[in-house]
Amino acid sequence: MLNFSISELIKSDTATKYGINNMPNLQQLDNMLKLIVLCLQPIRDKLNKPMMVTSGFRCEQLNKLVGGAKTSQHLEGKAVDFIVPNASISSVIDFIKKSGIEYDQLINEYDKWVHISYNKGHNRKQSFKL
Repeated sequence: MLNFSISELIKSDTATKYGINNMPNLQQLDNMLKLIVLCLQPIRDKLNKPMMVTSGFRCEQLNKLVGGAKTSQHLEGKAVDFIVPNASISSVIDFIKKSGIEYDQLINEYDKWVHISYNKGHNRKQSFKL
């Protein structure tokens, strides 16, 4: 059973507020499915705690509006930002690093959320803090 949905990864209050169509294309959808099945769900299963997605896929217009990087993996459907209620960002990142789960980038963003990306066949296993 999956605890994540595509709609959860494309939902954006900012897109809704500004009337932005944040619908992914087929390649971006495929990337999001890989991210869910091969990265997010395994983390959820091993962590055995809820994860709340705070930012997933972003179309170019939305990414620009929220100040995302021009090369953000969010644009490709390969990245998600999330939190685990009642868990520190650093403890979640340490857990993922020790779990053996594949990822491309694992970033502690300002001690506010975990950014994780998955890039099938090209995962660099980068981990750092902003």
